[in-house]
Amino acid sequence: MNFEYSDEQRMLADSADRLGKDLWPSSDRLKLLENFDGLAAQTWAQMAELGWLMLPIAEDHGGLGGSPVDVMAVMEGMGRHLVAVPYVASAVLVPALLGNGGDTAAEVLGAIGEGSAKAAAGLLEPDGGYDLSWVGLSAQRSSGGEWTLSGEKLHVEDGGDADWFVVTARSGGGISDAEGVSLFLVRADAPGLSVRRFRAIDQHRHARLGFSGVTAILIGEADDALADVELAVDKAICAHLAEAVGSMDAALSGTLEYLRTRKQFGVAIGSFQSLQHRAVDMAIALEEARSLSYRATLSLGLPAPERRRVVSASKARVGQCGLYVGRQAVQLHGGVGFSDELIISHHLKRQMMLESAYGSAEHHLARFVAAA
Repeated sequence: MNFEYSDEQRMLADSADRLGKDLWPSSDRLKLLENFDGLAAQTWAQMAELGWLMLPIAEDHGGLGGSPVDVMAVMEGMGRHLVAVPYVASAVLVPALLGNGGDTAAEVLGAIGEGSAKAAAGLLEPDGGYDLSWVGLSAQRSSGGEWTLSGEKLHVEDGGDADWFVVTARSGGGISDAEGVSLFLVRADAPGLSVRRFRAIDQHRHARLGFSGVTAILIGEADDALADVELAVDKAICAHLAEAVGSMDAALSGTLEYLRTRKQFGVAIGSFQSLQHRAVDMAIALEEARSLSYRATLSLGLPAPERRRVVSASKARVGQCGLYVGRQAVQLHGGVGFSDELIISHHLKRQMMLESAYGSAEHHLARFVAAA
């Protein structure tokens, strides 16, 4: 694929790389993680100052109206340096979901863009797997027009620090029907909402939500949100694909450096042919993932069936490539590769989480077939 960034996109990529080097240097990662909250806040403030939080938000809502390729340029740098902030959830996914919202949604988007608020999307439920149409969270409308939600959301990506949640709820139809799915906006401190926060192995903080008669704000039209949700999630997936490519790039570079400098039997282990072959396989997997990331990102404007096929095929394969590169990097470093002191282990952990975010390879292979 013949793909080149524009001058502006190269500047974004270079800026993301500099921020990662300055704030998240791999040599000090364990020490930095001891002050995670302070580092995350500093990173978020700097991203706001650079305009990255406004980048994916439409101009109609006070944002910069950046393209998915612009986001990709930022995400590669974030993946390369394992910048553990909720950029995809808060600045990519939620703005895509709130595009048809009213005044409150516009206020939330403005707060996200200026860095004073974070948001996350609750889309998955118990027994539903990664199926976005499986929605059991009940939405009831009172005679006065007020909506209340009851039920739960299983896994809210990067929802641990969110001030707002955007959730899908069932306002009509059966639990797995495409029709009858609506979008709602809820404050994190809303009465009746319970938020159980937890940290994953890659340092990202997620949440599980419980709703008991929670008052919510309807976004867009009732019963007809599923298509918008699927498109928004595909945009988030493409951002994560770029992050995975950046992480793979860093893991491969670190491994090649180790092969050049680590000596055994008086010679660098990189001179051993079997290890050279494994390094070449890692490089091939990285370039395959990079091409698929480009292809998926450029497909976001295609008709829905074709977009689903391209994004799902790319998601499944990039996830496999990411796990392969991460595991090979750890193995080629030997026993020390598993230790927290070495950045390679952190890249593998992030690849594991990225592979399952917004659907595992098995889920997306099934989606690919269903979209045929």
